[in-house]
Amino acid sequence: MSLKEYKPGTTFPGVIGRTFDQSEPAWPEPLRAKEGAPNVLFIVLDDTGFGQLGCYGSPIQTPNLDSLAAGGLAYNNMHTTAVCSPSRACILTGRNHHSNNMASITEGSTGYPGYNGYIPFENGFLSEILLQHGYNTYAIGKWHLTAADQISAAGPYERWPLGRGFERYYGFLGGDTHQYYPDLTYDNHPVNPPKTPEEGYTLNEDIVDKAIQFICDAKQVAPTKPFFMYFCPGAMHAPHHVPKEWADKYKGKFDDGWDAYREKTFARQKELGISPEDAELSRHDPDVKPWDQCSPEEKKLYARMMEVFAGFLEHTDYHIGRLFQFLKDIGEFENTLIMVISDNGASSEGGPAGSVSEMRFFNNVPESVEENLEVLDKLGGPDTFNHYAWGWTFAGNTPFRRWKRETYRGGVSDPFIVHWPKGIKAKGEVRTQYAHAIDMVPTVLDCLGIEPPVAIKGVTQSPIEGVSFAHTLDDDSAPTKHHTQYFEMMGHRSLYHRGWRAVCPWPGPSFIESGKFFGDPITADMLTELDAKSWELYHIEKDWAENHNVAADNRPKLIEMIATWYEEAGKYNVLPIDSRGSLRFADERPQITADRTSYTYYPGTQVVPTNAAPRVLNRPHSITADVEIPAGGAEGILLSQGDIEAGYVFFVKGGKLHWVHNYVAKAFYHVESVEDIPDGRHQLRFEFEVTGKPDVPSGKGSPGKAQLYIDGKLVGQTEVPVTTPLSLGLIGLSCGAAHGAPVTPDYKPPFEFTGKIHSVTVDVSGQLIEDKEAEARMHMARQ
Repeated sequence: MSLKEYKPGTTFPGVIGRTFDQSEPAWPEPLRAKEGAPNVLFIVLDDTGFGQLGCYGSPIQTPNLDSLAAGGLAYNNMHTTAVCSPSRACILTGRNHHSNNMASITEGSTGYPGYNGYIPFENGFLSEILLQHGYNTYAIGKWHLTAADQISAAGPYERWPLGRGFERYYGFLGGDTHQYYPDLTYDNHPVNPPKTPEEGYTLNEDIVDKAIQFICDAKQVAPTKPFFMYFCPGAMHAPHHVPKEWADKYKGKFDDGWDAYREKTFARQKELGISPEDAELSRHDPDVKPWDQCSPEEKKLYARMMEVFAGFLEHTDYHIGRLFQFLKDIGEFENTLIMVISDNGASSEGGPAGSVSEMRFFNNVPESVEENLEVLDKLGGPDTFNHYAWGWTFAGNTPFRRWKRETYRGGVSDPFIVHWPKGIKAKGEVRTQYAHAIDMVPTVLDCLGIEPPVAIKGVTQSPIEGVSFAHTLDDDSAPTKHHTQYFEMMGHRSLYHRGWRAVCPWPGPSFIESGKFFGDPITADMLTELDAKSWELYHIEKDWAENHNVAADNRPKLIEMIATWYEEAGKYNVLPIDSRGSLRFADERPQITADRTSYTYYPGTQVVPTNAAPRVLNRPHSITADVEIPAGGAEGILLSQGDIEAGYVFFVKGGKLHWVHNYVAKAFYHVESVEDIPDGRHQLRFEFEVTGKPDVPSGKGSPGKAQLYIDGKLVGQTEVPVTTPLSLGLIGLSCGAAHGAPVTPDYKPPFEFTGKIHSVTVDVSGQLIEDKEAEARMHMARQ
């Protein structure tokens, strides 16, 4: 029947009308977790060595983390990738780091499969999986899992925490941050810290406050809904920042040096069962100066650096303890599956003499004891970006050899604690089964009774590459299920297979022995030579700390191990090998927009991350600010990039135009206009003219001439003998205000511009103003 044929009273055969009172509602089933499902808490420490927690033999006080080991399990055979981003990708996906396209840190990505820094969506995060099973999901602290070209306000946001299954996020997106002036992101937008260092701010306290807040927000509405929290403090990565009273608790505790630390820690590890009774301490590292050969000045500096580190670790433990106490107070602690891990071994990024500015390491700039002693009393405070010396790195990885970035056990063997009172009967026991970070996700899924999903958001999932160790939680004699594991980090390679380790160190067992340094490239011919002559073999079931290279006596076994490494490398996209280290930072990468030579910025906008900002290092460039100066003058930031470690700032102060280049906190090159800036609208311009070539391996960027112009008139210039060669500080580019720790002591952040900025344009085309007569007049005026 058509509508035209319908008449009132007409009935429709087979159709029965219904009203709501005759019907049953059919609501979609609410997504709820299984009754009694545990919370899951991952705590990922940064750069914390095998021998640095109290429950792993250290003299540093970590009572809250120690209590987890006492009430749960400490694993002594857990492994990571040797560097942070790759390990964190493994922890969250259960896949190997090259499978995650995370061969190195995000800033070191290259355009090859396994290396580009874009974690595939077919490698689902644990957060994405648990979200489908009724969990709240939170990420707190360090992220460092988004490609460096994708962390700007232009996005895309799909690989930010909220794009990878986390409902809430508070922390920093990069690899490290200033603990007093952090570069914070809240969900998908940047925020400033809630208070200043002068008001007592520290990042450790802040992120624990937010962790507690996130849980409270949900629990007061849905008290039985479980959560997954990925909690990642910036500790113990540099900067080792902690209020002075925490560092002073350890005054004099390390005066006997790193060699004594190793001996005492190793003895304590044997008492605790962390190291086997028959284990031998690894050799003294050739790159580390014996403590008894250090001068009194060196000992003074190095001991204080370790006091600051120890205070920082105890401070971190204290605030983690606040989170534990909160979970106890709300009755959730007993049914929270907690896993604590470090992302790699202790870090050597402080260099042989330690560092007061980590950017010196990343820019190949050497440091001296004399220079660092000058700021001894400032270590741990907001005016430094400090990191201890290699000797403490080496000691922190007791009993193993070497450190972060290398695939000897010192770089890849890490503390690992599991605590879950409601789900694990064993308490205070040590587990010796071999495991890797890729095993954490399958273990959690096993404990929760969840199968890995076939698809997430319509994307078919790749197989999880780790294996569960849940069967070991209550059975110390259960065999490991993880029999083979490859390692590769910036050319340093190794393989574990059924109790054996083969290692091909690059550039060698130590820098002194190899005559080369971190970052030296491996060519094709060199790779052939390395495979023929440089692989070492250790039977670690008998040789815990890789002391006895038995390659010469076990040639067939070594060949088998090398072949297995290549088999694994082919399977997981490990090739091509790239050993260039921090030199990779300078590689050109795709940007969200096409290449250009002119960049325009506006006040009141978000900070532009360094990788999305114009590259001004080692090239001629100009900065032009279109401004209005009100009657009575104005002051403040026009454009700034970097922070206390390294950077540049273009600003107005005292009626004058200024530009300062902070050369890795070793020197400040400053040019000031000889004339005041008049009221009204003006073009304020800075130009950098390159006058020589950079020497990047020696830590020297291009020298040049810095010039200031007001409306095209030259009003100031100076020679800049050296500039930062590779990487500016952690804070990106900002217009109209400064963020983070100040580039120069000449201002205090945010130092917002009090006039009006219409725009600021950075030009890297190389087109500069030429005014020979004005330059001559400026030169004569300085005579």
